[in-house]
Amino acid sequence: MIDRRLKVLAALARHGTVTAAAEVCRMTPSAASHQIQALARELDTALIEPVGRGVRLTPAARTLLAHGEILTAQWEQARADLAALRTGGVGGTLRFCAFSTAAAAVVPQALAELRRDHPTLRLHLRETEPARSFDLLAADDSDIAVVVATPSIPPATDVAFTQQALYDEPLDMLVGPDHPLAGRDGVGLAEFASDPWVGSNPGRAYFQLVALACASAGFAPDVAHYADEWDTGAALVARGFGVALVPRLAELPYRHDTRRIPITTAPVPTRRVITAVRAGSGTQPTVAAGLAAVRARAAALSPAVVPSGVED
Repeated sequence: MIDRRLKVLAALARHGTVTAAAEVCRMTPSAASHQIQALARELDTALIEPVGRGVRLTPAARTLLAHGEILTAQWEQARADLAALRTGGVGGTLRFCAFSTAAAAVVPQALAELRRDHPTLRLHLRETEPARSFDLLAADDSDIAVVVATPSIPPATDVAFTQQALYDEPLDMLVGPDHPLAGRDGVGLAEFASDPWVGSNPGRAYFQLVALACASAGFAPDVAHYADEWDTGAALVARGFGVALVPRLAELPYRHDTRRIPITTAPVPTRRVITAVRAGSGTQPTVAAGLAAVRARAAALSPAVVPSGVED
């Protein structure tokens, strides 16, 4: 019902290049450029203009996107109103996307509850990075995202999405058995300023999380090794190659001999986990049931995490 060329234009606004917009829209850069040019011709107004080696949106394009966001939200609300008129309540397909820890500790358990309460509901889960989750929502390839709030995701003020806080999760220090602080019951993050660190690759949400946490403690971590999987990171830490920050809910492989120590001295690093849906879709019975199941699962995780009902 909504011109799909607006989705390409919105992706360009979020990512800044035609190539990146084409990637998230699953088309070639030439096809993405052609769609934007065709829309511009149809509207008889320029939508992009060259700047250096790239392009930027014109004021007309940003005005068009503002109207597109309103239209999309109204369409989602129309779908919700139509669903409310149908008999049978929750049904159809519900698609989740989530970052690694929530994809293991939160969403599958919520899916099990949904399957029990609504046996005919078709359920799907995709593990993704937070920024990618918003691309999937915008493209209508996912219905509910469970993500870590990082600088890479759209701001809470972005009217294209409805974001809501789910829980706050503390981070613990992970050290090897021979580390001088391995026997402690609590530590301060600054005590590890001179240690080598094991971190994820730059550009990933976890990399941003660790950098921000260490900066708040007054130092920049000396990242000696990069590992995106907990298995690899725990293996390096167990053998004394560095220390790492691990989320409270992260399940670590038992075959690696590590010590997990709570951070008890301020600043205590935490990460905010949120849910996100397309604006206007949250009142659809199926989406609302999915959000309720995820929130119930988050409440059941207390006191490991701090559930939240505060809307961002």
